[in-house]
Amino acid sequence: MIKIAVLGFGTVGSGVVEVMAENKVSIAHNAAEEIEVKYILARGDHAESPFAGLVIHDFSVIESDPEIRIVVEVIGGCGAAYEYTKRALLAGKSVVTANKELVARHGQELIAIAKEKNLNYLFEASVGGGIPIIRPITQCLTANEIDEVYGILNGTTNYILTQMIQCGTSFDTALRQAQELGYAELDPTADVDGIDACRKTCILADLCFGRHVPPDEVKTQGIRGVDLADVAYARALGYKIKLLGRALRSGGDKITAYVAPHLIKNSSLLSNVDGVMNGIVVHGNAIGEAMFYGAGAGKRPTASAVVADVIDAAKHFKARKYLSWEPAAPGYVTDADEMPMRWYVRVKASLTAIGTKLGNVRFVTRRGAPPDEYAFVTDPMTHSSLHESLEDMEVLSHYRILD
Repeated sequence: MIKIAVLGFGTVGSGVVEVMAENKVSIAHNAAEEIEVKYILARGDHAESPFAGLVIHDFSVIESDPEIRIVVEVIGGCGAAYEYTKRALLAGKSVVTANKELVARHGQELIAIAKEKNLNYLFEASVGGGIPIIRPITQCLTANEIDEVYGILNGTTNYILTQMIQCGTSFDTALRQAQELGYAELDPTADVDGIDACRKTCILADLCFGRHVPPDEVKTQGIRGVDLADVAYARALGYKIKLLGRALRSGGDKITAYVAPHLIKNSSLLSNVDGVMNGIVVHGNAIGEAMFYGAGAGKRPTASAVVADVIDAAKHFKARKYLSWEPAAPGYVTDADEMPMRWYVRVKASLTAIGTKLGNVRFVTRRGAPPDEYAFVTDPMTHSSLHESLEDMEVLSHYRILD
């Protein structure tokens, strides 16, 4: 029998323990050995839980117990989660995590420790929740040279944008609805400002391109500035607005990575990924485009991915499964603002000023627009060139277009 410890007993942690109990027989069959939760590290006593008898408050108990072979870290953040993960690995225990911030910032270091100690450090649930994406990238698609990965990586922002598009709900109202439904935290900053999507983009880029992408080097823009006027103009063009995380090769051994709202065609693979669902597109030179779709967060979907990693770790105590990438390098991540793209722009300005500054643009109209408001689509240009062209205009919004 393999005994494990779960660090954290919130939404995901409780889901992991529940799935382990409910699917005990099939998990044992798939792992070729019975797996049992021995400890749950939590702050409170959780007396109301049927698993209250497993709750402890001292990590050193887990650290020093030779029976514990796998530690599941679902605390989140880079504080205690980082300390306990490192201590668990140094104590000779494999670690499974759903912590995208920890993997994005310290994954390389923790993988190196795991490799040195001949252990597993697995993190399928850190990107896309219940969507299988890390295994396909590192196993099924290894015959490809991947040149681009992008997608809808945050369910909260996708829910908000879906409500704006389908129901005409304002951003503020849609955000409140998301909070009431439990899709958004009381402080939604990590979601609506793109921080969560940035961390996941970094992990995908690390795996696809083989070198660490620090989150601080990824240009990140959230959805706070999107309003219903933008939604209406996008609809008139045959597009929808989606928050995408994107990483792609930009020539030589360099990549570009960024997070930003995009206008995407109604006919695109991601156009109908709505609500809290996620969709991730991987483009390889052999397979072309492959899209992975499903629940990107939530108690059960994320627990599903975590438990799958527990089974994988249990099956590979002797034959380790190393996921790794090279350290970050100066100049490896190029400035996304210098990548030419078409842009959707909404301004308050005169037609003469627009024509003089931007030349030939495609105008788009919407019902009820103020007389001095214009929206248009540019030819491909860098953000720097666009900014210079719009210097004397009142810019209401501008977003990338992914054709």
